[in-house]
Amino acid sequence: MSARPPAMRLTGADILRDGGLHAAPVAVQGGLITDRPLPEVDLSGFLILPGIVDLHGDAFERHLRPRPSAPFPIEQGLVSTDRDAAANGLTTAWMAQSWSWEGGHRGPDFAEEFLKAVDAYRPRMQTDLRVQIRCETHTADTLDRLLAAIEAHAIGYVVFNNHLDETLPLADTGGAPLEMMAKSVGQSPEAYTAALHHAKRQAAAVPRYLCTLAAAFDRRGIRYGSHDDRHPEARETYSMIGAKICEFPLTRAVAKLACAGGDPVLMGAPNVVRGGSQKGHVSALELVALGKCDALVSDYHYPSMAAAAFRLADEGVLSFALAWKLISENPARIMRLTDRGTIAEGKRADLAIVNTETRQVEATLVAGRVTHMTGEAARRFLASPGRLAMAAE
Repeated sequence: MSARPPAMRLTGADILRDGGLHAAPVAVQGGLITDRPLPEVDLSGFLILPGIVDLHGDAFERHLRPRPSAPFPIEQGLVSTDRDAAANGLTTAWMAQSWSWEGGHRGPDFAEEFLKAVDAYRPRMQTDLRVQIRCETHTADTLDRLLAAIEAHAIGYVVFNNHLDETLPLADTGGAPLEMMAKSVGQSPEAYTAALHHAKRQAAAVPRYLCTLAAAFDRRGIRYGSHDDRHPEARETYSMIGAKICEFPLTRAVAKLACAGGDPVLMGAPNVVRGGSQKGHVSALELVALGKCDALVSDYHYPSMAAAAFRLADEGVLSFALAWKLISENPARIMRLTDRGTIAEGKRADLAIVNTETRQVEATLVAGRVTHMTGEAARRFLASPGRLAMAAE
């Protein structure tokens, strides 16, 4: 990235700050929001919004493996993930990498390789890309290895999930479903079945494993939670050990229990955009309307983040300011990132600049550096009298 972000004053746009849209300028200098007279860029006809903070996304897998049998080098996948995120207004994004008994690109071997590649790519990052570890509960025999990876790569966010019970029937029925599941992680049906039964044999060790991890996470200040909770009892158990963040509760009852306990609930933005869950689980729109959703995440589709906020506002579920808060201020608060999520003097200049007519993100700034620019916004920036030095590649 460029060592020196441009100094500029963005004028003419409607800016989302202090709970609403306001016609006011915003200045950027040294990577921060400021209030100084600087070279101006006319952005009339645009919205200037807080940059999107995404707490869970696996769209990066599509860049690494466009097809299950066609993997690409990790570095190349990270470059395209970075650009994809920036083009959709994301300024901070967690890539959800599995640590699973399944093996293949969801197993510990690949996870360690991926974490090393992310660290190597970090000096070139445009978006603030981070890694969330999705830890399958039945991986107790990897305890020391997992903690070593978390320590070595400064992982700050982990979620527990248990997909073993829903996968076990595949080993009994065999056939096409088993082959498809095995192929999805680059395994043979035989290897996948063996891994499945190995995981099942670890069941007795799971409670101690999770408690040991929870204690280690607390000592390190790591945020952690659970993923795809099917029953309220599971959410209650996770919450009791400190796994407070509730990602993708599968039922309304689970979401209500999480909220009652003060645990933040995360739902998928694609669920909002499509009008329901692809798997028939609880509707994110419904939970937002009930006040049982604290933040939206990209899940598998970066463009859905901004689109979900606009849909919630269009349908009168929330004001636009509150809808955008679900993808900016709220997730930043959940992750205790006090330097971003809102547009305020002294905060990081993480901004998404959206064309009011097309609702497309035409420019993205991360700590004041331009990471994405296109269309009319690009013409405006390039025509500015200050000859701003851009950081976008």
